[in-house]
Amino acid sequence: MTPGDDATIRVRGARVHNLRDVDVDLPRDALVVVTGVSGSGKSSLAFGTVYAEAQARYLESVAPYARRLIDQVGAPDVREITGLPPAVALRQARGAPQSRSTVGTATTLSNLLRMLFSRAGDYPARAPRLDSDAFSPNTPAGACPTCHGLGRVHEATEASLVPDPGLSIRDRAIAAWPGAWQGKNYRDILATLGHDVDVPWRELPQAERDWILFTDEQPVVTVRAEREAHRIQRPYQGTYQSARRYVLHTLATTQSATLRRKALAHVEVRPCASCGGAGLRPEALAVTLGGATLADLAALPLTELATHLAGAAHGDVARSIVPDLVARVDALAELGLGYLALDRATPTLSAGELQRLRLATALRSTLFGVVYVLDEPSAGLHPDDTRALLGVLDRLRSAGNSLLVVEHDVEVMRRADWLVDVGPGAGTHGGRVLHSGPPAAIGEAPDSATGRYLLDPPRPRPRHRTPTATVSLRGVTHHNLAGVDVDVPLGVLTAVTGVSGSGKSSLVLGVLAAAVRDHLGGAGPRADETAADDETAADDDATGTGSDPGGTAETITGLDAIARLVEVDQRPIGRTPRSNLATYTGLFDAVRKLFAATDEARRRGYSPGRFSFNVEGGRCDHCQGEGFVAVELLFLAGTYSPCPVCHGARYLPETLEVRYRGLSVADVLALSVDDAADFFADVPAVARSLATLRRVGLGYLTLGQPATEVSGGEAQRIKLSTELQRTRRAHTLFVLDEPTTGLHPADVDLLLDLLHSLVDAGHSVVVVEHDMGVVAGADHVVDLGPGGGDEGGRVVAAGTPAEVARSAGRTAPYLAAIVA
Repeated sequence: MTPGDDATIRVRGARVHNLRDVDVDLPRDALVVVTGVSGSGKSSLAFGTVYAEAQARYLESVAPYARRLIDQVGAPDVREITGLPPAVALRQARGAPQSRSTVGTATTLSNLLRMLFSRAGDYPARAPRLDSDAFSPNTPAGACPTCHGLGRVHEATEASLVPDPGLSIRDRAIAAWPGAWQGKNYRDILATLGHDVDVPWRELPQAERDWILFTDEQPVVTVRAEREAHRIQRPYQGTYQSARRYVLHTLATTQSATLRRKALAHVEVRPCASCGGAGLRPEALAVTLGGATLADLAALPLTELATHLAGAAHGDVARSIVPDLVARVDALAELGLGYLALDRATPTLSAGELQRLRLATALRSTLFGVVYVLDEPSAGLHPDDTRALLGVLDRLRSAGNSLLVVEHDVEVMRRADWLVDVGPGAGTHGGRVLHSGPPAAIGEAPDSATGRYLLDPPRPRPRHRTPTATVSLRGVTHHNLAGVDVDVPLGVLTAVTGVSGSGKSSLVLGVLAAAVRDHLGGAGPRADETAADDETAADDDATGTGSDPGGTAETITGLDAIARLVEVDQRPIGRTPRSNLATYTGLFDAVRKLFAATDEARRRGYSPGRFSFNVEGGRCDHCQGEGFVAVELLFLAGTYSPCPVCHGARYLPETLEVRYRGLSVADVLALSVDDAADFFADVPAVARSLATLRRVGLGYLTLGQPATEVSGGEAQRIKLSTELQRTRRAHTLFVLDEPTTGLHPADVDLLLDLLHSLVDAGHSVVVVEHDMGVVAGADHVVDLGPGGGDEGGRVVAAGTPAEVARSAGRTAPYLAAIVA
């Protein structure tokens, strides 16, 4: 296939990010895959150049005032693009999804189901007909008044507030109380009221314990606190509030994820008794369709939902709505998502699952003559599911559309009509088109790192490590896991694989990691919770609120061999541009101190805080130190654009006048990790962080890389690098959730070497993974399935990669193809 003038997107002089005046021709009505190592510039070409130009042209065409929006959003730095049709972008979600967002709301299937119940539902006798809003837990008309539509409530119990009843109040038996002065204040108030704060909690009368923990009273007393060494404390008026009142008030009002996590540790999350967890009012739950309530149907796997609705489509209204709803479900099932339920919260989905939800919606749009720009649609897909994805992409192309796909999956590359390889390296070492043509011809590009993986993929070296111990899980029950028995060897690298929805994350994250965390007394924070820096604190609610509650097991043995747990997942490192690479890793603390120690800063009286963009004083007042401002596009999704005052520098001009070795603090944030490593080579506090970032292949990122521009895979490696800075010898269990997401095969090899080095250092690594190269390079493999949802949740095979390759599971043929 050779692009011709009549059917070609011609890009000339692209200079977005690290692109070096790139010229490239892309055929239309074809599947064009853009690949290259992480940071090479492939997304800059596909999204930053081609899609950005299409968006700018659209804005220019719809209304005169759109020129202002184009100026705010910024047109791409490219000399010319011709032959460009309208574009639709399907990017992987970068922010933290909201806890009220579900599969149903993300696909708009909930809207159809609510309309169906409103117009065709079976109502109780004499019950008035309800509007569709009354069937939504996210509207005042439909939300259960007890749980406000969430379907769950937080209950503070004696056991959750006082985990160790053998302690006295003075010894912090009431663990839910705040620390520092406020906790001491509550203790002194209780002592003033006549309660014994020195006997074990369990020895206090039950009535007294109930009042301390649950009273709604707020007595005010004069506190004469005990004299402390070197400190005289005068009497003061203290107000008491019960532990329950304090915890629930914190959950309702705090903006700090740190305080929220602490409060959540002292409550029990239970289904709302009023609505049974449905989140709806009683009058909505009284309406049925085919004998089932809306909550009943929303809990069904999508494939079962379609079957139920097809049999319940009676009457003209139902017959006009149900076919469309079933067709939308079929599109989701084709992409391997039929195991999902409408009420599944989107925070519990992977980035790949979220993007496939959007892709399924695009399939139903019947657009013609557009270019779909996709961001790694195979992310999170088992090779067997990738086949279905390729079928969907073929249908979009056959319908008269063009596909421009940023992708690392070798099978997707091989199926492409046209392959564009960008590189050869990352950052300043990339930005060139090494190959643009048929995939089979990539061997003609000698600098391409992609060529050898596409034409002659290397085989992983088999490992023969002997486990040092074993964690045995018996009777595991969680989501679609029902009574499953699994052995997880320690002292080795274990890969847990299986098709989408087979139960991998449920087993590893929902049961294994949760059990280890509980065994360690909650002392195993996720890697994204270990960064302690005042810059990070300004945006510490990145974790979202839709975390998946853990599962259960009848027995778990072998946990004593684990001294520490590190969970590394793909949750964002922040929700706004305020959070970035430098603040998250903690290295920015040391950088600010270096600037504050310069002669100029001392002369002006600048402290390290002056160089913080999260506190007033040195930051730009217009953007509050973010460097970006939010732009609402009204008819398009909102976006961020550089601040018109500081132009992205984040700081006031006076702050930027202070230089360290010739650079301002904004210049330092603009450095790549590779360049910064040379610049700070003699500053150990900074160099150590930079060295670990380079070790995980992130040398191309800039220190000020906003969290909103960090992919899920990059976020996971940032967290891993932050953890690697800590030198601990205790046996640590590292749990990683699809760490190869967003990685070129060459980068996968780098990551795999790093994981093996952790095992060689005496630790254990468990990865949820679809990359067969990683699975083949593991010591032990657990394959779940055989299908997704109700068709999965069983251990299909377990053993060495070679043993699993000989099994009957859907993973076996793909693993057998590369196991030596």
